[in-house]
Amino acid sequence: MGRRKTPMRKCLACQEMKPKKDLVRVVHRPDGGVQVDPGGKVSGRGAYVCPRPACLEKVLKGKLLDRALGRELPPEVRERLALGAEGSPRD
Repeated sequence: MGRRKTPMRKCLACQEMKPKKDLVRVVHRPDGGVQVDPGGKVSGRGAYVCPRPACLEKVLKGKLLDRALGRELPPEVRERLALGAEGSPRD
């Protein structure tokens, strides 16, 4: 049997295709909530961004995630992504 293909996703900021596991997923859940999804398994509309500080800053300043998810990011999600942009460890 052949090996499985690695799922690829595009970063909203740099537009580069990268393996899904290397990106940060932010998801708009069916119940209306928005959260960072480290496992990539939460149901809902997801958007991906590189964990690089430049990409995280670009999606937050340009509100790219807001547009991709169809709603404004809550402050706690913005803070969590901003911490990643500053080089702090993310959960």
